[in-house]
Amino acid sequence: MLKTGDKAPDFTLRNSEKELVSLKQYRGQNVVLLFFPMAFTGVCTKELCDMRDSIADYARLDAQVLAVSVDSVFTLGKWKEEQKFNFPLLSDFNKTVSKKYDSLYKDFVFEMKGVSKRSAFVINKEGIIQYAEVLENAGEVPNFEAVKKALAN
Repeated sequence: MLKTGDKAPDFTLRNSEKELVSLKQYRGQNVVLLFFPMAFTGVCTKELCDMRDSIADYARLDAQVLAVSVDSVFTLGKWKEEQKFNFPLLSDFNKTVSKKYDSLYKDFVFEMKGVSKRSAFVINKEGIIQYAEVLENAGEVPNFEAVKKALAN
């Protein structure tokens, strides 16, 4: 399991606009990396809408928010458009990044396999993890006060 002080595993994924996005392109900026189970679900929608509505707080902390799920780029594109999300949604359809970050349910609801766990990582400007929270219960959301505190330090 990844923890504070570990180097954040690099990755390249497609965003909801089908463009390639790499973690390393944000070097020199703080990153809040969120994993969420599934687009268009209640808790995920609330979590990311709350993030959308407080994006100015993260900008003041020089942080880029990136949100990752195993949904397709097409699903994420529709959801982003509908909810007017103001940060990148990244498709980990092949589940490689969720595995690297120990954020993958083996078994989820309705016999679904390989769904991202709700997780939050704060990665500093040098690519080092400053905060890591991986939740087993998909009904819970990360402690965003702790995320902001890690960014402020």
